[in-house]
Amino acid sequence: MFLAIDCGNTNTLFAVHDGEGWRAQWRTATHSTRTADEHAVWLSQIMSMHGLAFADISACVISTVVPQALFNLRNLSRRYLGAEPLIIGEPGVELGVEVRIPRPQEAGADRLVNALGARTKYDGALLLIDSGTATTFDVVSSGGAFEGGVIAPGINLSVKALHDAAARLPRIEIRQPETAIGKDTVTAMQSGIFWGYVELIDGLADRIKTEYPEDLTVIATGGVASLFDGASRTIDHFDPDITIHGLYEVWKLNSGGSR
Repeated sequence: MFLAIDCGNTNTLFAVHDGEGWRAQWRTATHSTRTADEHAVWLSQIMSMHGLAFADISACVISTVVPQALFNLRNLSRRYLGAEPLIIGEPGVELGVEVRIPRPQEAGADRLVNALGARTKYDGALLLIDSGTATTFDVVSSGGAFEGGVIAPGINLSVKALHDAAARLPRIEIRQPETAIGKDTVTAMQSGIFWGYVELIDGLADRIKTEYPEDLTVIATGGVASLFDGASRTIDHFDPDITIHGLYEVWKLNSGGSR
C-alpha cells in the first residue's frame, strides 16, 4: 500500500491507497515542530481504527509547503514505514508536467501535483481552483501543460484579518447566509465573507476564461472548496481528491508504474 502526505499551512492530509482505490483519509492540524514519533503515535492509532497498520505500507510520497515540517515527515516514513519517501520538488522526482511560464522554478510543486492529478481524471483544458490557506486558480491545457494562474488569500485568512483589524467585529463561522443583506453584525459579516468569496471565484474564473483560447472545465478542490459547491455558478465539478490523486500518479511515474 501507498501513503500520501499532503502538508499544507493549516492542515496535513494522510491518505492510504491500496492499488485499487483510497482506503482512508485523515486530516490533522499542521504543526511544523511535531516530531516523527508524535506523528507515528497519532497515525498508528487512527490507522488501526480502519484495520490498517504501518506494516501494510510499502511506499510514501510527501508534498509540503511548510519546509520546517519536512524533516519530521521524512523521518516518519523512514523510521516507521521503512520506506524512503519521494519528496515533491526534490531533484530527481519527476512530475510529468510541462511548465509553460517564464520561470518554471517558481511553479509551486503542490500546484503541479494538482495539474497532474486533474489531467489524469478529466479531459480537455482545465481551471483548477484549490481553496486552502491561499486560493489558487491554475490553468492546465488540453495537452496537460501548466499555463500559470492566480494566487489569492484564502477565505479563512480573510475572516481572521477582519476580526484582527476591527476591534468590534467578532470571529465568525463561515456559512451561507439566508440572504445577502445581513440584519445584524454576524449575518452581515457572513454575507460579505461567503458571497464575497463566491464572487471572487466566479469573477476570476470568468476573467480567466475570456483570456484563455480553449474552453475550460472548472474543477474545485481543497479543504474549503466544499463550502461553495452549489453556490458558485462557474464550478463544474467539486473533487476533494485531486491533490492526493496527483501524489499517487507521481509515485507511479517514479516507481515505473509498479504497485
